[in-house]
Amino acid sequence: MNTDPIADYLTRIRNAQMAGHKVVEIPASNMKKEMTRILFDKGYILNFKFDDAGYQGTIKIALRYDSKTKRPAITKLQRVSRPGLRQYAASDDLPRVLNGLGVSIVSTSKGLMTDKEARKMNIGGEVVCTVY
Repeated sequence: MNTDPIADYLTRIRNAQMAGHKVVEIPASNMKKEMTRILFDKGYILNFKFDDAGYQGTIKIALRYDSKTKRPAITKLQRVSRPGLRQYAASDDLPRVLNGLGVSIVSTSKGLMTDKEARKMNIGGEVVCTVY
């Protein structure tokens, strides 16, 4: 039994990139689907597909690599808030990742969004992870 499905999601992406895989398949949930959409919108992944076959369904993610150096587009993918220690931040205190070059994914009352969108809407929430 997996106690932290978001950490498992991030670890599967990290491991697939280290192994040089083009596609990674992950068990689906609504939060993971929204995180995948954010990663796609920000250009960290090439494409994704939600497959609703079966009880839970899966997410297939096509990973993005640099065409010349074959390095992954995601340099670091890190879980911030975890089940043992939740990390909440007000809109003023949301972390800036690499001075705005990276993205923090924040769970707010309006749904999952990036730190920049949360600052613009002036709402805080749980800082789920950082990506750069």
